[in-house]
Amino acid sequence: MIEGDVKMYKVVSLFCGCGGADQGCLGNFTYNNRHYDKLPYEVIYAVDIDQKAINTYNKNFDGGEVVCADICRVDEKLIPDCDIVLGGFPCQSFSTVNPTKDPFDARGNLYKEMVRIVAAKQPKAFVAENVKGFMTLKGGMIFQRVKSAFEEAGYRVYTKLINASHYGVPQRRERCILVGIRKDIKGKFVFPDEVTKDNPVPLSVAVTELAIADQKYYFSKRAVEGMKNAKPNMKRGLWQRLDEPCLTVTSHLAKVSLNSRDPVLLVDPDNELYRRFTPREAARIQSFPDEFEFAGSEGDAYRQIGNAIAPVMFWYISKQLSIFLQDK
Repeated sequence: MIEGDVKMYKVVSLFCGCGGADQGCLGNFTYNNRHYDKLPYEVIYAVDIDQKAINTYNKNFDGGEVVCADICRVDEKLIPDCDIVLGGFPCQSFSTVNPTKDPFDARGNLYKEMVRIVAAKQPKAFVAENVKGFMTLKGGMIFQRVKSAFEEAGYRVYTKLINASHYGVPQRRERCILVGIRKDIKGKFVFPDEVTKDNPVPLSVAVTELAIADQKYYFSKRAVEGMKNAKPNMKRGLWQRLDEPCLTVTSHLAKVSLNSRDPVLLVDPDNELYRRFTPREAARIQSFPDEFEFAGSEGDAYRQIGNAIAPVMFWYISKQLSIFLQDK
């Protein structure tokens, strides 16, 4: 609960997707039998180009203006003044899964839209998120370019590669976090301590039953044989242990393959029975509370979940930022 004279901060959420970052920023949700307190933020404006993700967002949040639009065509004058800007700008161009992809394509340049809006609105702080490859691609040149752009907009930029499994999430999900503090605000931002690094949350929190009745989630015998006959250099059957955090879940969950890097579950080793995660299991792996609802088809839900920022991880970052700003 927020008590006393705690300041409230107005938030603009760019590339909001289904709302993973916003859930973490706002707090006031329960995950893995722990309640994550409400934080002193109010999301007054959220925007994303994906209408299906916006439909999910609207099912779970209210109070602010929510816009489905291409951020490149959003006039910064129409965005309200704010204290914080959030933005997990699209990361496909920076992924290490496909290192041959052009990092300078249209998606790879969307960070410029976030810089444009931050420069125009001059919030107290911003928080940006991207994949691990963003820090190392092209020898770190792209990362430095983005960091410099935010610095030129008037911000001191603090960065850290964060593993979600170190912050209460049952998933080894490494993400680059950039926190920008406007240069006229004194003090050094310090990222939150890692709370579960030595005792990570296991996958069993998300997968409560290994064998389930619904056969549509199981792989066919043909798929299993295809995996067994694949080339020796292929990643095969990345089945997950329930007593450890899961590998990173992605937006490909709807078409997960046994001949890929996608994590799967081995239900019965003797009979070579594998299955993919259900949408609710995938949401739990990402640390969404069970009350969070997804609009559209299961395929829509998988894509939204895989593209989301893990709420519990983002809660810790948001809380640390609020503590830093309270005295400023």
